[in-house]
Amino acid sequence: MGTLVGHVAPGFGFLLIGLWHLYNHIKLHALHPDSYVAPPWFPTSKPTKYAELILIMAGCSASVAMELFIGPERHQPFDPDGTIPSNHLHNFEHSSISFTFFIYALFAVLLDLAATSRDRVSSAAPHMSAKARDGMTQLLGAVAFAQQLLLFHLHSADHMGPEGQYHLLLQLVILVSLTTTLIGIGLPKSFLVSFVRSLSICFQGVWLMVMGFMLWTPGLISKGCFMHFEEGHLVVRCAGEGSLHRAKSLVNLQFSWFLIGIAIFGVSLYLVLVKIYGQNVEYFSLGLKEEEGGEEDSYDVESQEKSKGTIGNSRTFVGMGKSGLRPIDMER
Repeated sequence: MGTLVGHVAPGFGFLLIGLWHLYNHIKLHALHPDSYVAPPWFPTSKPTKYAELILIMAGCSASVAMELFIGPERHQPFDPDGTIPSNHLHNFEHSSISFTFFIYALFAVLLDLAATSRDRVSSAAPHMSAKARDGMTQLLGAVAFAQQLLLFHLHSADHMGPEGQYHLLLQLVILVSLTTTLIGIGLPKSFLVSFVRSLSICFQGVWLMVMGFMLWTPGLISKGCFMHFEEGHLVVRCAGEGSLHRAKSLVNLQFSWFLIGIAIFGVSLYLVLVKIYGQNVEYFSLGLKEEEGGEEDSYDVESQEKSKGTIGNSRTFVGMGKSGLRPIDMER
């Protein structure tokens, strides 16, 4: 970070993951409103089910490499005596955030492999439950957001000017992501929790990109402020208290406008996807509802969507009455 690309690139990554989660959570809830269980991540069929997690690990690896090895002039972040120079402290902070998200994605893969290994062993053998797997994955996600919030709050860079206001408001969005991730551990069937978390991740991405363009594009800097080279990177400084107050007020206005825009976008997308996928919603007879108590693979999205192909055939609510009330599994 500390540059336009350093904010726009990770911002695009957050936006991409947020949109992916938002789309899939809405689709899953529209298709299965009564059996919806929020997965911590969404598997894909091609090229691998772990495409989302691999993308996160690749992006985080690139971020760490850029912060510690590619960006610095000597292509390593240390002084000749092996200490960390003051102008590279923020590089270590940014790379620590990326590394924590890398750990989340890596262990999400390992936890899934550990849980699904039960399919290859005897049913009597001990195995990790799907509920424990999901909870541990969500916990690691919460740790990543907590690390991000902590390091941005205690950032070593001077964020007293407009840049500081951008980072202060970014911390509010990160706090929402952290809170909803923690709540999601206890309430995995709450669609609104997943919806808000996905929107907050989208907002993180949008706000990071806005920061990149507004702070490192000379033509977009607030009137009375200018770019100044300090401690190895460019920062925005203002000529006086009046210019600084005006710049911060403009940042607040931008945040409020983007907040409204994100809310409108999220609800509009919900209405569109519910109209598209809500026609194939599952219906269940209360007398045939499968009793809870067994283990469920809460983010086996493909198995949750298998019933989609049967909607409209003999296994619909009307068709069940004609075919001897064949039950549809509530939990896959």
